[in-house]
Amino acid sequence: VSFICAVTTARRVTLIGDFNDWHPQATPMKRQPDGCWHVQLPLSAGHHHYQFLVDGKPTLDPHAQGVARNEQDEKVSLLCVGH
Repeated sequence: VSFICAVTTARRVTLIGDFNDWHPQATPMKRQPDGCWHVQLPLSAGHHHYQFLVDGKPTLDPHAQGVARNEQDEKVSLLCVGH
């Protein structure tokens, strides 16, 4: 699954979610020539909750398939991976 974060002014972007235990250093994203950030991950089928960590600030993905809430009742991005 490809994740793209279009915050071109960011100095650092990482991907956090239920697939990496929300660990801020687990999945760094790479800046692309156009300034967007990208990472590709193999994810199991099912629903996944995630956010971008843009310079340390949790950020929703505007291109997510939906918005859900985590255990702290905070908004998180939702992704559904098919079989």
